[in-house]
Amino acid sequence: MQDVISKVQVHIPYHFLPQYQVDIIENKLNPEIYFSQYALKDMDMEKCRETARLIRNSGLKVTFHAPFMDLRPGALDDKIRRVSVDRMKQAIELAQYFQPLRIVCHPMFDDRYYVDCDDLWLEASVKSWTELIDLAKAHNTILSLENVYDKEPRLLRRLFEALASDSVCFCLDTGHFNAFSYTPLKIWLKELGKYLGQLHLHDNFGERDEHLAVGMGTFPFEELFAWLRKNKKKPVFTLEAHDQKELWKSIGDIKKEGYLDFI
Repeated sequence: MQDVISKVQVHIPYHFLPQYQVDIIENKLNPEIYFSQYALKDMDMEKCRETARLIRNSGLKVTFHAPFMDLRPGALDDKIRRVSVDRMKQAIELAQYFQPLRIVCHPMFDDRYYVDCDDLWLEASVKSWTELIDLAKAHNTILSLENVYDKEPRLLRRLFEALASDSVCFCLDTGHFNAFSYTPLKIWLKELGKYLGQLHLHDNFGERDEHLAVGMGTFPFEELFAWLRKNKKKPVFTLEAHDQKELWKSIGDIKKEGYLDFI
């Protein structure tokens, strides 16, 4: 399965790295490291730098997942927006040690929360992401903005159009799409395909964000990978399973279906 493993990132929270570091290196698993608010609050910087050196010296590719719990980078209240930006900055600053290819972030639009506030949310979001993009560029990495509760792609498209930067891309999260979107995948790809730079691959049955293995739910993976082949897109692929069993199921299904043979 090494032919698949070498082409994907594997989600792992930072606080689990000490426990699984040896397995990650021995199995040559490229990590997507998630920095929660707890990890950043209690960060031992010497251990962090040591971990980064070990991973880099192992020849592994790294991506990050920035914190997202309670954060509102598009908050209309500027104090809340400011705190959100500052927390994400903590994760982005760690790029100087790990040299990640991408840093996944959550824009966090939810029309149940921001009722009739599209334009105000967009204005606040552009302020936040412009500042964070500048920091990402300083560390030679790219921000990857992920769909979460978005029912359709229109507002994210407007955000990417307004940012107009090569240092930001779209991360299509297949599980979030399946659980929360009311719009067909072909519309998402039509609207945001030009910005696509990363995929979070996991599955569910359309009712909740279960983080099942690829192919174990109802997400249309065949349609997605057919579009990628046709359009010659080669984004960063991340397997976002939440336990080892689902991770190895995903790797096995991807190999069996030949999803990544075009890379």
